[in-house]
Amino acid sequence: MEKKVWLSRRAIKLHVVILIVVPAFLALCLWQVSRAVGGNTLSWAYVFEWPLFAAYAVYMWWRFVHEAAEDTPPPATAGADPGGSNGSAQFPTPVPEESAQEKEEDKEMAAYNDYLAQLAERDKASGR
Repeated sequence: MEKKVWLSRRAIKLHVVILIVVPAFLALCLWQVSRAVGGNTLSWAYVFEWPLFAAYAVYMWWRFVHEAAEDTPPPATAGADPGGSNGSAQFPTPVPEESAQEKEEDKEMAAYNDYLAQLAERDKASGR
């Protein structure tokens, strides 16, 4: 399974991005070092900022590569029919019950929609 995590289509795209971003950030750091040594005092802040950006990019790359593995559902067994006609048991997905507040909001929304429909009919009748 670990090999699938590192070689999935999404992971390969992330590898390409990190292989471009980190060297670019480190090159920008070196450029800021040369400017800072040359007398630009503001560049000293960037000297420390670009490596932090690179470290954060590596952290996010690691998270995104492994997040993809956690989010993907397990593969279906070979020959299994998603409709369940091959004898496998299909369990219904539980539907959360609607709360009293949601039912009240639905009633209010229906009343508001009725009001808008009445206004639209009145506009049609008056020729607006």
